[in-house]
This record gives sequence, C-alpha cells and structure tokens, in this order.
Amino acid sequence: MPIPKNSKQQLRTRVLSLLLIIILTSLPLSCSKPPQQHHKTQFMALGTLVTVSLWDVDDELAAKAISAVESELNHVSMTWHAWQPSTLTKINDALATGATIPADPATLSLLSRARDLARRSDQLFNPAIGKLIALWGFQSDDRPDAPPPPKAEIERLLANLPDMNNLIIEKQTLRSTNMDLKIDLGGFAKGFAVDQAISSLQEMGIKNAIVNAGGDLRAIGAHGERPWRIGIRDPQSAGIIATIDTGDDESVFTSGNYERFFTYDGVKYHHIIDPRTGYPAVGTLSATVIHSDASTADAAATALLIAGSENWQKIARQMGVSQVMLIDSKMRIHMTPEMNQRVYFRTETKPEIIISDLDTQSGNQK
Repeated sequence: MPIPKNSKQQLRTRVLSLLLIIILTSLPLSCSKPPQQHHKTQFMALGTLVTVSLWDVDDELAAKAISAVESELNHVSMTWHAWQPSTLTKINDALATGATIPADPATLSLLSRARDLARRSDQLFNPAIGKLIALWGFQSDDRPDAPPPPKAEIERLLANLPDMNNLIIEKQTLRSTNMDLKIDLGGFAKGFAVDQAISSLQEMGIKNAIVNAGGDLRAIGAHGERPWRIGIRDPQSAGIIATIDTGDDESVFTSGNYERFFTYDGVKYHHIIDPRTGYPAVGTLSATVIHSDASTADAAATALLIAGSENWQKIARQMGVSQVMLIDSKMRIHMTPEMNQRVYFRTETKPEIIISDLDTQSGNQK
C-alpha cells in the first residue's frame, strides 16, 4: 500500500535519505567515460518519492517509458489502497459480510501470491490484519501522535486474529472464513507495483533502468560500463550505512522502524505490527533483502524484521531469499554469506557483523 506522510519532520528526513540514495545511484566508478543518454525523473506515487532512471534510451522512448511507469504505479495505488475507496476496500467490505464474491484473474493472481508468501513466512507477513493496523491508526494519511490503542482492544483482535489461510480462493471467487479478516497489502503492494513498472519497461525494449520507490527498488541491466550502485539507509540517521552494486536484474527492499511511526510519552511506535503480539515489532531496526522479484523482496523484508535476530534464518530459507542484511537494536549487522560478499560499509567505524548460514543457522561474528 502507499506509505502516507506522518509529519513534516518525518517527510523531510525521508526525502533527505532518498536524495542521498539517488546521488549514490548516479556516482561514476571512474572518470573514463561521462554518462550518455541517462534520463532521470522524479514524481510522487504510492505515497512516496519515486525516481525512474533510464540508460541508453533516446528522448522519445524515455518520455513514453516514464509516463508508463507513473501510470502503472498510480493504477496499483488506486486499486489496492487500504483505506481510500479502491478495489481492495470493496473486497474487504464484501468479505466482512460473509459473502462469496467474484474476482477477476488479476486480482486472484495477486491475492494468491500474497497468500503463498504469507504461508512461507509463517504468517509474519500477514496482509489479513488490516483491522489491527487500523486500530493502531496506520490506515490514515497522517497518524497523529496520540495514545496507542488500549490493551484490551488489541487483545480482543488477537483472540480471533485472521491470517491469509482464512482467505479462500476457489475458481473465480473469494470468501473469508474469519469475519475479522481485512486485507492490507502494505508489506507487498510496493514490490508488486515496482515489478509491474519494470515489466512495462522491458516490454518497451528497455534493458537498463531503475525504478526506485522510496528507497525500495528494482534495477535491470547496468549504467553504461558499470553496475547500478544502491545505498542502504542507516536506520539511526538519514544517511547511508552501506552500498551495493546490483546485478543484471535485482530488487533491493528494506523494511525499517523509521519509515512510519508516532511518538507518545517519549515512546516510539512504528507501523510494522507483529501479528503474534499485536504491537510494533521489537529488537530489529531494519531488514534488507536482495531478490530477483520485488514482490518477494518486499514481503520478505517485512517478515524478517518481525522475525528478528533469533529467527530470521528460518523465515529467509522458507521464503527463498539468500541475500539478507538485518540490523538489530544494538546496531549489530546480521547477514547471510551471500550478502556479506556484496555489501560495502560507509561508516567510519566497522560495525559488528554476524554471518549466518541459512542451512545451519549458525552465526560467525566478525
């Protein structure tokens, strides 16, 4: 789902971070050849700043491509918005009555994909908990710094908490076995939208591009003779903690406790809700995933942040992601060996790094 602005201060911080990532994307590795035919455009979509970068594309095709990407992202936003009138809100309203409703193939395909990813995450990525997210006030364009919901209301929802197994997809219809099911695709829709946008570019014959939605992106091809260089945000500042050079077709998605939050009585409450407790996930500041598919990377980053430093290896293995970097609340860096080979840290002091093999779930400190 789109990520709404929480406050002017948070928006300024996010935009500063995104601009740093955009600058890194443009930095050349050498001075041997200046960039040629490099088009870059920014616009607002999905509730965040989107940057589209194209390489080796003429002006006419670039204009058509950027228009197509903007149109695709806005279509996903209008179709799958969780609280403004959309196809999704109509589906949720109908499911809440116990009705069996018809659905088109595109809708069934998307929801089937979300249900499969939820199952593989042990329901840590759980799009069915829209009511719980709404209770916390995160289904709004501007969540005020008001008190968190009463404990009794959270416990009431937890007592009958739905998951995606309660969404029954049969033939061309949808129904729910739990009347508290309310779908919110906030941990998945951005990845889906980016995948759709890249597919549109590829259909136009474009081979070298990045679609970056609020720091989450998919990159295809390269930037001339060099790879696209991507920045990973420091979860405790608006700067960059590390960079990665992408391969031919890769998505890089990060879930962090700094993206959307409110503060009340000096306590910070972020928007990534742990469906096991009903409260914002604790113990992890951010989780970054590299995968060929943006939808998978998006859902996995959410699930791994919730899983935390003790359980992320199991969830990563089940979700089929092998390149993971998780930063815990002590700023320790947990990584798979594959991710460790690719990350370049930009901090003055080398962080504490723990390498974990997904097959053995062992951690080796560096």
